[in-house]
Amino acid sequence: MQVRIVHDAPGSVRAAALVVPVFAGAALEGAAKEIDTQLQGAIAEVLKGEISGKFGEVSLVHAHDKSFKRVLLIGLGDAKRFEPYMLARFAGTAVRYLGRRNVRDIALVLPPQVKGIETDAASLLIEGAVTGSFDASVYQKSPDKRSGADTLTLIAGDNDEQALQAGVSRGEVLGDAVNFARTLAITPANDMTPTHLAEAAQQAAKDAGLEVDILDEDRCRSEGMGSFLSVAQGSSQPPKFIVLKYNGNPGSKELLALVGKGITFDSGGVSLKPPERMEEMKYDMSGAAGVIAAMRAIGTLKPKINVVGIAPATENMPGGRATKPGDIFTAMNGKTIEVINTDAEGRLILADALCYANKLGATRIVDAATLTGACVIALGHTASAAVSNNDGFVQEFLSAAKPTGERYWQMPLYDEYGDLMKSDIADLKNTGGRPAGTLTASAFLKAFVGDTPWVHLDIAGTAYLDSESGWQAKGPTGTPVRAFVAFAEQISRNGSSNGESSKNVMATGTKVSS
Repeated sequence: MQVRIVHDAPGSVRAAALVVPVFAGAALEGAAKEIDTQLQGAIAEVLKGEISGKFGEVSLVHAHDKSFKRVLLIGLGDAKRFEPYMLARFAGTAVRYLGRRNVRDIALVLPPQVKGIETDAASLLIEGAVTGSFDASVYQKSPDKRSGADTLTLIAGDNDEQALQAGVSRGEVLGDAVNFARTLAITPANDMTPTHLAEAAQQAAKDAGLEVDILDEDRCRSEGMGSFLSVAQGSSQPPKFIVLKYNGNPGSKELLALVGKGITFDSGGVSLKPPERMEEMKYDMSGAAGVIAAMRAIGTLKPKINVVGIAPATENMPGGRATKPGDIFTAMNGKTIEVINTDAEGRLILADALCYANKLGATRIVDAATLTGACVIALGHTASAAVSNNDGFVQEFLSAAKPTGERYWQMPLYDEYGDLMKSDIADLKNTGGRPAGTLTASAFLKAFVGDTPWVHLDIAGTAYLDSESGWQAKGPTGTPVRAFVAFAEQISRNGSSNGESSKNVMATGTKVSS
């Protein structure tokens, strides 16, 4: 997609379609008013009854005798409740709606709220346009409809062009990263084995100038990763433990670790899942896909920060060597784990990944995993859970994530959840029963991070969606790429307290036990 910035009057721009934002209950002003005048009140007429300006509403007006052949009106809701992330959805809606109608030369009118935040606004607009171009039909030879634009014009008006251009550059990188994660996730498990995922990570490292290290089964065994390998032993596909490193601040000892669950297919193992919708379990590596894609973006954007991305990758299969309920394994930190349910495997591979992050010197850790169905019950498909051993650190993460449009909701980590994970025969067991499943799983993971400030993101309900929206395709969403990149950039800009002011203290103010 070619992006250009112009200062032409909106009414004189040549494009197959002019995209105009409208707000609910607001009088037409600026570019919208100018275009409405040229169209002899056609926009105002549409707003009288066809649409109201509600967020995401669309209406197409033809303008055959103008330099722009069509006008697409897209609602941005109540102007008083506008948030910049809506610009990504605005642009995504435009390229999906028009691209599917074979309109691929698009000009965007910028709303007045862009003034003063040009770089962030342009980044969001381009990110949204790029991610809106993604379709789930990647294996179709001749898809019926194709989203996207060939040419995207930003009508700058009196906005700062240099700031807009900086945003365009970032938005292209971030949008490509989100789509990269989505492509990895949507690829079926026969084409996305742990080996294939490792190869994709190696290519990402080459593209972005990252260091890469792929640990095979023998090296994992020598590291004492019994928990990770307990999941892998039921599959004929060899496991891969993927490590990507970005050294953007060599003089600093601070190291942010991003960790992602990489179950390339989850059958449930011996505790076999029901067959209905099992095909969706190719998405169980969405956390790993997010880490790999975010690391590629970080390497390209070059913030002043050191980051390591860790993605333990394996299948969870019921082969003849598969783990059986009741088996006990030893994780990298020496803790023994009784496996009660082999379908609670994500926490087993993350356990060793978290230990390895600490071995590499991580001073803060964020992990992301499609970990529990309980999180979907709690938060649906609207938000991901955020659970932490350090309230100061999680607040830093949430402040960085909020402007991206990815939603995270902090949930508690009381000592009692850890009590439910104690085994009668080993140090821990891998399930704590049905109640508070997201939080007992988090308590299990906490046993492998030590005192390092850590946030766990359960993205089970947000990593992929069952239906499309106006701005994105059905299937994988690319969560948490945006939040990961934004957090790395925030630390680069502002530094970090590293959670020291609230180390091992929850929001309740009570101590969190190790």
